[in-house]
Amino acid sequence: MAKKAKKQQAAGTPATVALTAAGTAFTVRAYEHDPAHPSYGEEAAEALGISPDRVFKTLVADVDGRLTVAVVPVAGQLDLKALAAAVGGKRAAMADPALAERTTGYVRGGISPLGQRKRLPTVVDSSAQEHATVCVSAGRRGLEVELAPGDLAALTDAVLAPIGRP
Repeated sequence: MAKKAKKQQAAGTPATVALTAAGTAFTVRAYEHDPAHPSYGEEAAEALGISPDRVFKTLVADVDGRLTVAVVPVAGQLDLKALAAAVGGKRAAMADPALAERTTGYVRGGISPLGQRKRLPTVVDSSAQEHATVCVSAGRRGLEVELAPGDLAALTDAVLAPIGRP
């Protein structure tokens, strides 16, 4: 098992592979994931000593029957109405977790907006632009990537919009 973990770490995740292939500057930040922690995103911010407004969670929602990725600060919540409006939709609801996992290729708590199995429309909360860098999941629990918000938006073809709320 240790060999498999080392091999997987050496090979990277689909997110880090995509970042490397794009020639994007990023930093991998790892921490020991605690399965008992109630919030994946808050756990990452605490473990890494980074302000929760700079750590962003990746959520998958259903907007008018189409899966859509929302990237918002872990310190707040997703405004579903704002997400729907940002992509020209009328209604949004959180996607079924199993469907989100199958579609993205990642497990809940480790879904990255980068390197997904199927490219989905993506909206990044506009507050990301207030920071030189932000952290998002690198594709597994306990692993984050830090990168410039402009690079995140460019690599995911994201719309920047105010979709988060305190």
